[in-house]
Amino acid sequence: MADPLSFRRHPFPSSIDLVRWLPSSSDRLLVAAVHDPAAPSSSSHLHLLALPDPSSPLASLPLPSRATALRCSPSVLAASTSSGSLHLLPSSFDDESAVCIEGGAGFHVGPVRGLDYGGGGGGAGGGEEWVTAGEDGRVHVVTAGGGDGRLVARRVWDGKGMVGYEAARWASMAEFATGGAGCGVQWWDRRMGFAVAAQCKGIWGRGIVTGMVHSIDIHPSRKHICMVGGSSGTIFAWDLRWPQQPIPLSGLGLGGTAQPVCESEVWEVLFDNYTQSSDIISSASTRILPVMMYERPVELLAEPCAINSFDIDPQNPSDVVCALEWESIGNNNAKISIFLEGFYFKSATEADGLALEEIGL
Repeated sequence: MADPLSFRRHPFPSSIDLVRWLPSSSDRLLVAAVHDPAAPSSSSHLHLLALPDPSSPLASLPLPSRATALRCSPSVLAASTSSGSLHLLPSSFDDESAVCIEGGAGFHVGPVRGLDYGGGGGGAGGGEEWVTAGEDGRVHVVTAGGGDGRLVARRVWDGKGMVGYEAARWASMAEFATGGAGCGVQWWDRRMGFAVAAQCKGIWGRGIVTGMVHSIDIHPSRKHICMVGGSSGTIFAWDLRWPQQPIPLSGLGLGGTAQPVCESEVWEVLFDNYTQSSDIISSASTRILPVMMYERPVELLAEPCAINSFDIDPQNPSDVVCALEWESIGNNNAKISIFLEGFYFKSATEADGLALEEIGL
C-alpha cells in the first residue's frame, strides 16, 4: 500500500445496478446492467462497455425487467431479473444467440438474486450449468447448450415463500451454497439428490435467530470454507468441518470482543485470490484469505455514496470496478491493488476518513 489510492469516475446517463469484468478478453471490456426509470417503459439493458471510456456502449441487449444478478463464465454472460427470468448470451454479445427462460410458475416468480456458473458437464446433457435462487424460495439448476442450445431448468427446491434466497455460489461440480432470509446458509450436494447436506444460521443472536444473508463466496482452494456477508454489518466464515461453529469476523453484538468492520448491510464479499497472505492473522483451526467486501452507505471521495456492485478483473487483479448510486462507473489504477474506501483490505491506514482493514484468520 505504498502507492496512493487512485480512482477514476466515469459518469453514466442511466442507473447502474451491476457491473462485471468480461473474462478472456484481449480488450478491457465491462458488462453493466443499467436501468433508466425515466424512460416510458422503465428501460433495462445489458451494456458492453470498453475502457478507458465506458460512456458509449459497444453493444446492448434489452431485458424485460431490472437485472438482479449478473455473472460471467469463460464464454457466456448470464443475467437474472426482477420478473424471474434468466438470460444467457455469448460473451461476444451476439444477441441473435441469446436464450432465456421466462419468469413464471414454471421457473421463478419475482426477483432472482442468487446466480452462479457451475462449470460444464455436470448435468445429464453435458452442457454448462448455472444455479438460480430467488426471493420466491425456489432453487433451480439450469443446464445450457447440452445439444440443441435450449435451457433446461431442474427445480431443486421450492420453499413456497417460507424462505427467500439472496445469494448462490457453486463450490464444485457437485456442490453449491445458498443463503437468504429464513434459511441462513445452506450447502447442497448433487450426490445426495441435491439435498441440503449442511446448514448454518449464522452468528446473529449467537445462532438463535436468523439474519439476512446477502452474499456468499467460496474459498478458491479450500472448498469447504465459505465467506458470508449479511445484515447488521455481519461477516463470518463457515467451515463445513465444523458446521455449527461459524467464525465471526464482523458484526454487531459480538459480546464486546470485536469492533464491527461495518455497521450497515454487507451486500457483497469476495475472497482476494491474489494478495500475499503471509501477514494474515493465524488461528489454530484454519487460515483464510483476505476478503474484499462492500457495504452501503459509505463515503467515496468524501461524498455520501452507495456502492451497488463491484468486481475484480480476473486478468488484471489489481483492477477493481464498481457501480455507484450516483450513476457512474469507477475503476482504479492498474498499478495498485485496492482503490476504494469501503472495501476493507490489507491496510490499517485511513483514506478520506474510512479505515481500510485486513480481514482474515
